[in-house]
Amino acid sequence: MKKSLLAIVCAVALTACKKNETTTNEMSTDSLEMNMPADTAMIQDSMAVSGDTTQSGTLNDQDRTFAMEAAKSGMMEVMHGQLAATNGNNAKVKSFGEMMVRDHTKANDELKSLATAAGLTLPTTPDASQQRMHDDMKAKTGADFDRAFAEMMVSDHQKAVDLFKKHASQGSDAALKQFAEKTLPTLEQHLAQSKELRDAVK
Repeated sequence: MKKSLLAIVCAVALTACKKNETTTNEMSTDSLEMNMPADTAMIQDSMAVSGDTTQSGTLNDQDRTFAMEAAKSGMMEVMHGQLAATNGNNAKVKSFGEMMVRDHTKANDELKSLATAAGLTLPTTPDASQQRMHDDMKAKTGADFDRAFAEMMVSDHQKAVDLFKKHASQGSDAALKQFAEKTLPTLEQHLAQSKELRDAVK
């Protein structure tokens, strides 16, 4: 009888220990589950930040500055070219304007594609200063317009050549650097032709 009673006590004690162990494990699991969301959230946040970072993050300041300046310059050449093609008094001015529209539209489209691939949004409208310059040009007529246009083309293309030449040698992004190298000869040709145009309409 005593042995039976002892066996029952032992069984009860073992059951209690197992229950306590289970409770401890459950508490440990609960504790882990309670801590998991915060840790998981941190990891997810980190991944989200990494995923949301566009490829423009691979462009350094010089790459971004070049792309933005080249886009603004090219956009203005197209606008002024369109103006020269319609408002030019001299046939050479009209012809040069048409070339500006054709060549710079092509370069602008290529630059836009590269910028889009890098997650960089380029300007699509002139800034206040550029708009004033365009309005001033638009107000001119006849020989006055021709001379002002030719002078602007020399000045603009000298700046563009300097910009593209610098990026062709110092740029970091391979695609933008290649674009600068490929476009530079055309800009240098434009610069030479704009100087000839300036002399022709003096």
